[in-house]
Amino acid sequence: MRQNAINALLAVALCTASMSVAVQVQAKEISTIRFGVEAAYPPFESKAADGQLQGFDIDLGNALCAQLKAKCVWVENAFDGLIPALQARKFDAIDSAMNINAKRSEQIDFTQPLYRTPAQLVARAGSPLQPTAASLASHKVGVLQGSIQEQYAKEMWATKGVDVVSYQTQDLVYADLAAGRLDATFVDATAASLGFLNQPAGKGFAFAGPPVKDAKVIGTGVGMGVRKGDKELVDALNGAFLELKRNGTYQKLLKKYFTVDLAVD
Repeated sequence: MRQNAINALLAVALCTASMSVAVQVQAKEISTIRFGVEAAYPPFESKAADGQLQGFDIDLGNALCAQLKAKCVWVENAFDGLIPALQARKFDAIDSAMNINAKRSEQIDFTQPLYRTPAQLVARAGSPLQPTAASLASHKVGVLQGSIQEQYAKEMWATKGVDVVSYQTQDLVYADLAAGRLDATFVDATAASLGFLNQPAGKGFAFAGPPVKDAKVIGTGVGMGVRKGDKELVDALNGAFLELKRNGTYQKLLKKYFTVDLAVD
């Protein structure tokens, strides 16, 4: 009996020690989170006049790091190269207004959706254009390279006579749209509203037609992307996000940037 009790105590001690080591290893692994971002997509991510990163995704990423007591490191990368760079371990997660869809989910894992925002066509105010292949046939539509809007436009419109033109950044799309070199752009509606339509450069432009709904391509919401199988980081980010929702930080950030409701349940 006495030996059994000693053995039981030793087992408990070993188990406790193992749990302690596991906790230390986990803490070490998330002591720093390197986020990949393309800083050319206001109001989600952009650069201030002094070169500092700013925007909703930047603030949310920093809040998640603070919740996890981890250091945030931001690594800038072209949007269309974010997934390859993540897979090459240039950073740990993508925090750059990336929608969760079937094609991307084959390559990387995602956190739960952090917010949802529709995809819409933008054209000259009063334009009869609609987000359909029939309406856009023989017209030039600009899209961000690597975006879900590019994927959708190429799959659904380019094969039916629509000239889909891809750009390295959305700012370049807006510039060509304003200069008359494009007839429309297919873009995230929130980014278009706050980053173009409500700016001087967007005067005379408006949304053309309703939002496009397509769960397979347009996706189910915006999440943070991580490498396949990195469950520990996904769980940590999801847990921190739930706490930000619980303590009101998430809601405060949404109100800081948006007048429409992008929140997820």
